[in-house]
Amino acid sequence: MELRDFIVTPIIILLVYVGAYLVRPYMTDSVNRKYFVPALSVRILGALAMGFIYQYYYHGGDTFNYHTFGSRIVWESFIENPGSGLQLIFGSTDNEAGIYQYTSRIPFFHDPNSYFVIRIAAFFDLLTLSSYSATAVLFSVISFVGMWMLFLTFYKQYPHLHRSIALAIFFIPSVFFWGSGLLKDTVIIGCLGMATYHISILFIERRIRMSSIAVLIGVLYVIFKVRLFVLQAYLPAVILWIMAYNFGSIRSVLIKFMVVPFAAIILLISVYYAVVKIGETDAKYSVANLTKTSKITAYDIGFYTGREAGSRYSLDIPDWTPLGMLQASPAAINVSLFRPYLWEARNPLMFMSSLESAFLLLFSIYILLKNFRHFFSALGNYNVLFCLVFSITFAFAVGISTFNFGTLARYRIPLLPFYLLALIIMRDYSNNDKKLNVLEATE
Repeated sequence: MELRDFIVTPIIILLVYVGAYLVRPYMTDSVNRKYFVPALSVRILGALAMGFIYQYYYHGGDTFNYHTFGSRIVWESFIENPGSGLQLIFGSTDNEAGIYQYTSRIPFFHDPNSYFVIRIAAFFDLLTLSSYSATAVLFSVISFVGMWMLFLTFYKQYPHLHRSIALAIFFIPSVFFWGSGLLKDTVIIGCLGMATYHISILFIERRIRMSSIAVLIGVLYVIFKVRLFVLQAYLPAVILWIMAYNFGSIRSVLIKFMVVPFAAIILLISVYYAVVKIGETDAKYSVANLTKTSKITAYDIGFYTGREAGSRYSLDIPDWTPLGMLQASPAAINVSLFRPYLWEARNPLMFMSSLESAFLLLFSIYILLKNFRHFFSALGNYNVLFCLVFSITFAFAVGISTFNFGTLARYRIPLLPFYLLALIIMRDYSNNDKKLNVLEATE
């Protein structure tokens, strides 16, 4: 923490709250208005707390490296030569002509994924005089905007579940802690929320808006640049979401029967382009190299770069082939959703993560038992299908390629709101079934 943090950060926070109170009437109604400021507040708190933990507990880490050895240097270049600063923010990482004196001090300059986050941070630094904590607060605003849009997406469909939806999206501790500061995770979770909202507008509500198209293209591009594998898990789930919604709107059983083969072909082609073609843009994530990339990432995080982030775990993977990874998928999904177990916690942060995992496990068992009679009919709900496919696919991807509970706590946060949303909607099926039985009994 520097003197500028104590001066600039309160001003930025004040401006953020003034802006929030000005836009709140246009973004809320009489029911959900009470969640707006608290949802923003926990994200600001999360951004500040994460910076404090990284500085005084971890004594460094990605968030400070992105700033100290990234955006701060870009900001300094603006002070010395605005042209160099503009080149560092908007220029190609393949061209260091005239800016090598700066790029040589930025370890992430040739890492496109990390440097994209540094570009965003550098832009915010221009507003915050390169105050780390103030820039982190602006990152928390990205997360809040995305999460509010995700909330509205499902609130519009299930207004009676507003409290449960708000809890699942805004108030999961690990999500607002790891998903609010100056990290890739904040950008990803914010963009996922924005993307889901605008996909719902365009393809579920079927309202064609140029602004939604533009924003959707923009946020998908950001996800593509920051963490491509998130897009590979998200797009197939989105395609299934849209198709399931449209399929469910067909009333004729005969037409449904006739449409199934064509829908299956369209789904397979769409998933092929979403996973295979997008993966071809980066050799690491091409289908041919996914197993190799997963193995390298798992051992790198588990035993080298992430060894200080928390306790390691291992999975019984017969061999690093598609079949071997598939055999390990139940364990990988389990570790992402339900571990670390309480007895595996080795430090305070892991203990908090283990409490969340224990809650997820108990809540999942509760929903399964309570919803057992109409479990498969609930799975047929297009929202449940979308949330589960994305969260389970993502759980497999991060579980099998992390091997470290500390890093996993960060990597898994995009799946947590979606997984809880699926459980909440499934619970609503059970409650509606009970109400229907009561009505039938009274008639």
